[in-house]
Amino acid sequence: MAAITMTGTDRVRAVEGSAFAGVLTREATIFRRFWRSSAFGAVVEPTINLLAFGFGFGALVSTVAGLPYIQFIGTGMVALSVLFSSVFSGMYDTYVKRLYQRTYDGILATPVDVHELFLAEATWIALRSGVFGCAPLLIAMAFGLPPSWGMLAVPFIGMLTGFGFALMGMWFSALVPSIDSFTYVQSALVTPLLLVSGIYFPITGFPQWVQTLAEINPLYHCVNLVRDAVFGWQWSALGDVAVLVVFAAVMAVLAVRGLRRKLID
Repeated sequence: MAAITMTGTDRVRAVEGSAFAGVLTREATIFRRFWRSSAFGAVVEPTINLLAFGFGFGALVSTVAGLPYIQFIGTGMVALSVLFSSVFSGMYDTYVKRLYQRTYDGILATPVDVHELFLAEATWIALRSGVFGCAPLLIAMAFGLPPSWGMLAVPFIGMLTGFGFALMGMWFSALVPSIDSFTYVQSALVTPLLLVSGIYFPITGFPQWVQTLAEINPLYHCVNLVRDAVFGWQWSALGDVAVLVVFAAVMAVLAVRGLRRKLID
């Protein structure tokens, strides 16, 4: 027994280690076949953003929040990479495997339950996100970001954040009527999350009500943790971790409930 989780029927069930490990092994085996294309998309886009904003805005704004802009944006791009590599995988991959490939029908015919399946898939996505999120940080280091021991925590920050966003994507995959509806999620939710996360600029310039909304934005807390890890820890990091843990727990319940209804109930 590896962990305990709530299912859609409000019963507490154990996550069996063998079932969980089986799903993880399957994901790792398949990933070996397409890791290049997956890594390319997850790493290159945030990297291009880093170079474009870092040198574009960096030529106009030398420092932001007391940091050289290339360092400010470089640490922020870690969160962007984590978001892109987790939430979109959770949405599109889950939807395709559920409706088009019927992958889950085969897996659930084995001794694997819905909560074990999707918690394992979210864990795999989180592991990938934590690794992919390090790419912008390495590039920022090449352009002057000084290394620090705290950077060793960045992959774990990415994993925790990616776990929650992967589950959020899975939940949306159970809600939307068609795959085209994901454009609404991207435009109405993902883009606003990016703009009030502190990735590109501090949120202190926004009205107070926007700053208050940012406090419930998981991506904002991911950005805070990454910058704390790189530039020095603050006590507020405990609150950031707490928000990400609560976010992941809530998304786990919603995702498992939603997908259980689609697949079994």
